[in-house]
Amino acid sequence: MDFTEVMSELERLGTEQNRRVYRRHGATDPLFGVSFAHMNALTKRIKRDHELAEALWATGNSDAMSLAAAIADPGRFTRARLDAWLDSVRSPLLIDLFVKHIALKTPFARDAMERWTASEDEWLGRAGWTLAGALAAEDPSLPDSVFEERLSAIEASIHRAKNRAREAMNSALICIGARSEPLRGKALTAARRIGRVEVDHGETACKTPDAIAQIQKLWAARKPAVAPAAKPGKAAAPPGKAPAAKAGKAARRG
Repeated sequence: MDFTEVMSELERLGTEQNRRVYRRHGATDPLFGVSFAHMNALTKRIKRDHELAEALWATGNSDAMSLAAAIADPGRFTRARLDAWLDSVRSPLLIDLFVKHIALKTPFARDAMERWTASEDEWLGRAGWTLAGALAAEDPSLPDSVFEERLSAIEASIHRAKNRAREAMNSALICIGARSEPLRGKALTAARRIGRVEVDHGETACKTPDAIAQIQKLWAARKPAVAPAAKPGKAAAPPGKAPAAKAGKAARRG
């Protein structure tokens, strides 16, 4: 699909109901209001097309930019180009997609996280803290010390951070607390000192998750289920080893 075809298809798929919902969640105009299902289907049809992504991002249309984030090639970004794309975004939804599909997958994700989390700008801050949470959840190569530094920054500044950056800091706190046993304790200690985090979610039903409760919930989900007693005449699995048929079902989300 070329640029004109994609823009026509996005416009055709948009609805007024979706536009109202997306605006309440922080999407900015212009936008068509394309559903997630339709957007995912378009992404699968197009696959990777970086030139098309650049053209779509340049439109400033929220739906076109969402698709651009999904089909762009993270390997084609320089630090300067990554910053340039982010500089034009003022939507929490779009920033989160940008981080998930692009920033997280670049070889300089850690550098971007460190620079953006140090910013007092609401949107750079959101991108940085969303990236911090994503790296905590998905990059085991980084040492825990990287996230200990982020915990100190969260504890020191979360209550004075701007609204959408504060929301991302709370999410990062949860992700860091779920990363490892040592970070679990440090994140819970930080969360107790921080106390309640207030975020204005606008005219939505969204709630700010309690970091302590969410960290504890994530760790509880890691505990293996108690194995049922072996049936007569059937050998039990060796201690500490799941039966072959059940192996692989213990995977934990996030």
